[in-house]
Amino acid sequence: MPQTTPAGTLVVGASQAGVQLAVSLRQLGDPDPITLVGAEPHPPYQRPPLSKEFLAGTADAASLAFRTPTWYAENGVELICGERVVELALPAGGRPGRARTDRGRSLPFTRLALTVGARPRRLDVPGADLEGVLSLRGLDDAVRLRRQLADAARVVVVGGGFIGLEAAAAARAQGKQVTVVEAAERLVGRSVAPVVSEFLRRAHQRRGTGVLLSAEVVAIRAGAGGTVEAVQLADGRALPADLVLVGVGAVPRTELAEQIGLECDGGIVVDAAARTSHPAVVAAGDCTVAPHPMTGEGRVRLESVPAAVAQASAAAAALLGRPAAARTVPWFWSNQGDLRLQIAGLSAGFDRCDVRGEPDSEKFAVLYYRDGELLAVDAVNAPADYLVVRKALTQGKTLPADKAADAGIPLKTLLAG
Repeated sequence: MPQTTPAGTLVVGASQAGVQLAVSLRQLGDPDPITLVGAEPHPPYQRPPLSKEFLAGTADAASLAFRTPTWYAENGVELICGERVVELALPAGGRPGRARTDRGRSLPFTRLALTVGARPRRLDVPGADLEGVLSLRGLDDAVRLRRQLADAARVVVVGGGFIGLEAAAAARAQGKQVTVVEAAERLVGRSVAPVVSEFLRRAHQRRGTGVLLSAEVVAIRAGAGGTVEAVQLADGRALPADLVLVGVGAVPRTELAEQIGLECDGGIVVDAAARTSHPAVVAAGDCTVAPHPMTGEGRVRLESVPAAVAQASAAAAALLGRPAAARTVPWFWSNQGDLRLQIAGLSAGFDRCDVRGEPDSEKFAVLYYRDGELLAVDAVNAPADYLVVRKALTQGKTLPADKAADAGIPLKTLLAG
């Protein structure tokens, strides 16, 4: 007989955003039932360490958990793991809405939050489904990758974004022969300036990782045993491989949103308060597109822990009819072995960038400007510069570009001035 649970707030997606939304509701004093349902069999966990500490073997699955097992029950949050919501019906005519899971469970709700995240983008070439071709999004992916990496000698990483470079660094640190294949002309091209892309290329190569740019993968070849043997490039080269990690981006999960008629455009469309096109539904995290967090213009999709936390907090306030929180400055980080890249702000649309320090020293920062206004910073092993710029952006201040470019002038003195 189908199971039922009391109506209240239903959070679909046991993600960073999903957990934060439940936490924020309780912090705001909401006494109503909360149901948090996730498709994975694991309790909610941190994803960023999967391509860093977990893959390197310095973290285990237990250390990734957001909350202790007892926290959910103690805070009146019903946690349902290992069930995917496959059907939604919104509240209507005074009746609660209802969700159905793939196991037949019925979940009534009066308020709905979608925190369903994104799925890895597939590599659409022959051989992409071979044994030994992996992606990295969830814990099960990371467990599989770590296990197969132990037996691999030659690793090809398809995609020179943050996940790919983090995994490449972890594999190289384990003594593997690693090659990163990027279709674009430079690494992480959508997120950083050319000077940072070039730094990352040279830094990884100095550590023994091969980097191929403007290289298109056209097929993945199998060996005699049916497992991956080589990655075939458009120029005729074949890269021997025992393991292939595909990191070519992620696709927002919008199926449920589309099913109930929410506006979607490269993600679930939300406003600055995380409200969707339906008044009873909010959404947060990697599944959404939202106004630029600094300017309020256009739509951007931010894939980061801080963005998910801020958006989920705003979504909780919106569900309770509370005022929206103050604007937050987007920030990100990427640990690639001993390289720590920290980013604050969004650099898109910059017309000037200034380098503080010498990239080859592996300790420098790049400040981005548009029309003389500070937009963002990329800091490599330069946490002090990162923190000053983040503080300036939070306060709505700028730093004079001509002086900020002088590495001999501490940025904190410019902010104080």
